[in-house]
Amino acid sequence: MQTLMDVATLKDRLDDAGNTERRTVVLDVRWALGDPHGREHYLAGHLPGAVFVDLANELAGPADPARGRHPLPTQEQFQASARSWGVCSLDVVVAYDDSGNLAAARLWWMLRNAGLAEIYLLDGGLAAWRGAGFDLESGERRAAPGDVVLTGAAMPVIGSDEAASWGREGLLLDARAGERYRGEFEPVDPRAGHIPGAVSAPTTGNLGADGRFLSPAALRERFTSLGMRTGVPAAVYCGSGVTAAHEIAALEIAGFPAALYPGSFSEWSNNASNPVVTGDSPYADGSAAD
Repeated sequence: MQTLMDVATLKDRLDDAGNTERRTVVLDVRWALGDPHGREHYLAGHLPGAVFVDLANELAGPADPARGRHPLPTQEQFQASARSWGVCSLDVVVAYDDSGNLAAARLWWMLRNAGLAEIYLLDGGLAAWRGAGFDLESGERRAAPGDVVLTGAAMPVIGSDEAASWGREGLLLDARAGERYRGEFEPVDPRAGHIPGAVSAPTTGNLGADGRFLSPAALRERFTSLGMRTGVPAAVYCGSGVTAAHEIAALEIAGFPAALYPGSFSEWSNNASNPVVTGDSPYADGSAAD
């Protein structure tokens, strides 16, 4: 199953929309931690026909210390949102943002988890589209309601109990920036550090300088250097389950399946009984994951 679509392929599909066998729906998921102005950025300029997706309100339920800052919405809520974006069951959906797909990957993972047959990330996102010299449009694009029927549980997930021991049984990757993993800086969550057994694997390391994903071979080399092997169970978390989805996409490109911990560190660190480790090592005693 393909994860990425390049801008030339998307442009061809949009230009030839009347002749393609399956309709293409483009979704703009501009969001970044500390930047609440995604909709304004979208209104100023977006891919032709793209519909805005509000990550904080449509790709997450209300924040809950027991479930994290961006808990997954219910299946019913997510289906209603997808229909409001105009998605139908046979559509090809392409998601993008303006930050190397760090936000758009959340939608990619959720739609994949919900059973959508074809969902892609636009490799390089808005920057790649602009770089190719393709036009943008401004203002709001509203879609006719779709009829997509979403299911669920198509992608593996883990909870806090599994995360607690995952580093001993497999590979637990922390997709946050290195300084947050080490506990040197924590802008939003109640405690600083990482889940015992986790290995630091910042999501930004999945991208080249142009904002595109590294090649499958380069990503495979990256994750192999972190301890990934065929047959090793892998799981990923981040701050609130958003950018961890990007790491899962990168792992898939590299040929490795991985589970998502949706609550991530925002859930873990809100439970005082959960231990937190600081520093470079996966465990407090300085040992590496088994």
